[in-house]
Amino acid sequence: MKAWIIEAHGNTDGLALVDWPQPELGPHDVLVAMKAVSLNYRDLGTLRNARPGNLAPPLIPCSDGAGEVVAVGTQVTRFQVGDRVVGGFFRDWIEGRFSLDYHKASGGGSIHGVLRETIATPEWALVPVPETFSYAEAATWPVAGVTAWASLFTRGHLQAGATVLTLGTGGVSTFALQLASAAGARVITTSSSDEKLARATEMGAWETVNYKTTPEWDQEVLRHTQGQGVDHVIEVGGSGTLEKSTNCVAAGGQIGLIGVLTGFGPPSGSLFPLMVGNVRLDGIYAGSRSDLAALIAFSEAHQLHPVIDSTFGFADSKAAFEYLASGQHFGKVVIDVA
Repeated sequence: MKAWIIEAHGNTDGLALVDWPQPELGPHDVLVAMKAVSLNYRDLGTLRNARPGNLAPPLIPCSDGAGEVVAVGTQVTRFQVGDRVVGGFFRDWIEGRFSLDYHKASGGGSIHGVLRETIATPEWALVPVPETFSYAEAATWPVAGVTAWASLFTRGHLQAGATVLTLGTGGVSTFALQLASAAGARVITTSSSDEKLARATEMGAWETVNYKTTPEWDQEVLRHTQGQGVDHVIEVGGSGTLEKSTNCVAAGGQIGLIGVLTGFGPPSGSLFPLMVGNVRLDGIYAGSRSDLAALIAFSEAHQLHPVIDSTFGFADSKAAFEYLASGQHFGKVVIDVA
């Protein structure tokens, strides 16, 4: 079969399309013909840098993909040939509390990923895909969708009428906007692009803030909430934005610490306000298979379809990575493997 591999860390020059051995099928494994793969910021980080715990090159990248079951192991009971499936980010995290052991089986990192024509994976790692969603849509769920779900619902216990701040308009943030709005929450969205903010408004954003023209965006968020702050923050920026997120979260609120788009350094401001305000800071790194199943059920019930910015052909995977790196996207970037 054909597979994309990271031959060397750096830029997309280190990506190569190669012939790769067909996976062997164990008794509890399901063989899946990949139909679509979606990209995450993590995939860029894996390409650019060698990371502790990751496989050394050659490494098949990407964690998020959906496809069709084409064969099953002798002891498989959950799926049959022809089923439409999507896999979780952490292969072995089924439900419950997180364990660091789950990092030993994260696709496109500690094990080979899904940017290839066929994968074999244990049946317990997969969730059925309803017919109402395309393979491309399903491929966006495992990281971006589940991360937003875990932050708002599993950990945040989001209630109707709450206020949610989403930073930017990437995959996690657009999912959070959709999910929170469907749950009856009011969403404030930030971006450096007025065009993207207009799209967020069309999707249901209650208020928007351009952080480029309004550098003190935290004060604008406070103004929109009559000085009270927001109940939940989808914090994808990291150390460079955490201080402002802290400034505009409500007392007793929650910050879902999700991304590191501004780098891996320490936060610039004091963490004391978090303590004073009894604010909960939740580290969110994707979620479990049960989170994925709950997200799919909620999406089906509310007819929520993921926002896909662009779709690239399998042969154009390098261009997909480069487009994601440009930051021009609104929502998800998908590769059509089929």
